[in-house]
Amino acid sequence: MEDSGASAGYHPAAKRTRTEEEAAVSGAEPAVVEEEEEEEATGDDAAGSGGEERAEDCADSSHRLPPSPVVHVRGLCDAVVEADLVEALDKFGNICYVMMMPFKRQALVEFDSVESAKRCVSCGNREAVFIAEEQAFFNFSTSQRITRPTNADDPASRNQVLLLSIQNPLYPITTDVLYSVCNPVGSVLRIVIFKRNGIQAMVEFQSVEDAQKAKLALNGADIYAGCCTLKIEYARPNRLNVVRNDSTSWDYSKPFLLQRERGKGRRRQAILGEHPSNGYGPHCPLLPLPGNSRRRRSSEEVQDRVGYPLLLHRSPSASSSSYLGHGITSSVAMVSGLHPTKMNCTRVFNLLCLYGNVEKVKFMRSVPGTALVEMGDEYAVDRAVSHLNGVRVFDKKLNVCVSKQQAVIPSQVFELADGTDSYQDFSVTRNNRFSSAQSSRNIIQPPAAVLHFYNAPPTLSQQQLHALCTEHDIPVFSKFKVFNIKPNSKTLSGLLEFDSKTAAVEALIVLNHHQIRIPNSSNPFTLKLCFSTSSHL
Repeated sequence: MEDSGASAGYHPAAKRTRTEEEAAVSGAEPAVVEEEEEEEATGDDAAGSGGEERAEDCADSSHRLPPSPVVHVRGLCDAVVEADLVEALDKFGNICYVMMMPFKRQALVEFDSVESAKRCVSCGNREAVFIAEEQAFFNFSTSQRITRPTNADDPASRNQVLLLSIQNPLYPITTDVLYSVCNPVGSVLRIVIFKRNGIQAMVEFQSVEDAQKAKLALNGADIYAGCCTLKIEYARPNRLNVVRNDSTSWDYSKPFLLQRERGKGRRRQAILGEHPSNGYGPHCPLLPLPGNSRRRRSSEEVQDRVGYPLLLHRSPSASSSSYLGHGITSSVAMVSGLHPTKMNCTRVFNLLCLYGNVEKVKFMRSVPGTALVEMGDEYAVDRAVSHLNGVRVFDKKLNVCVSKQQAVIPSQVFELADGTDSYQDFSVTRNNRFSSAQSSRNIIQPPAAVLHFYNAPPTLSQQQLHALCTEHDIPVFSKFKVFNIKPNSKTLSGLLEFDSKTAAVEALIVLNHHQIRIPNSSNPFTLKLCFSTSSHL
């Protein structure tokens, strides 16, 4: 049956050989799927742990859905890449396409026929099927076909250009980084990075076979441990056009292509001169690796697992400023889709301050519902775009992208619907979380239904928080948990679970940095909120 997988276009050499060390690591913990808005997720049934009860649930649910050539796979471990799925499932039939959902520990697998999908689901219901040494669970998808970016009529069509979406990009992504990741798998010809809807890149390989091997080996993997996760699909164009070699585009077939050097040519006069970095800028490391890494491994173990070093030596022509990411993008984000009466400068700050220091916020008079946000550096903008673009808030969908502006100028200040100014400077506020010595404790998280609250008064009760939500006309949380209070602790911290991610985002926007006064206290307590790493309480 192995030949059937190869006939579907999957290269046998692209399948990774598993080592004893990897097998030991991948069986560390049962996977738990985060409940999101994916139509394939089915609440508790999406969890990867369980035994006979889970198998019975999957069997029952498979009878409720009509057969489909697309199979929904759940319960995957963190370390799974596309090659693992193909290796485990191609015995059931030819596989046409795989879509990874790494942060949900799920995937969609499209077979060439309904019969092959039936064999997969039936086998998974009868006996344990292991993917990367972890038991997985199977059900028919509600879709009859996985949508490809190419929109090709031929389900087996492939391309030598791959579209890479980088999720949770805590570190700068440059052509040097992507070349170091992709070229050991297949020969790379050109790379183009763009940042309109998060951080994405197109990588052109020398052949379709090289692109296929790269997709198999890298789809669902982390560039760095716990972050910069790759979601890979075939792109629409079959060739990339590169006009210059720099940190966002590179043609490796033309090493002498014009390179843009930072600082050359005439520059506009700066009103305030150079921006003071205050130790927070591209010359300093961004963030430490999060302690709750998706891959519970050290960076050295990740390199051994992939089979090649993630950071190889760079081309001699690549400048150090290119590698550090200088001049990659702007430090100004443009946020549109803001509610005309419920959003103001302070509430925009409350949301974006989770991803970097916010310097200034200005609403645009000419474009209602749109604001420009100047942040501490361009990497903070990249994180905000990656995590907030497409999030629904107050019945509107946010569109967060990189602005062409290099700074926010306080011109044309007017009054918003709630009576506040359309411009506000936050550069000296103590609520920015990336300037102090505590900034290394910040953990960048995407929006979630669970909020972590801290710096609350020690006497704060669940009823008081309920009343606070009702007073500000925002959704009330459904579950409340307080962390153990240390002796002589002056503040309270805990978790709030809401019915949906949207409700949690709205509560954070309104209540983050809300000041709570208590009797016999001279100074108010500033309630601070952020998205929790917990999926539920």
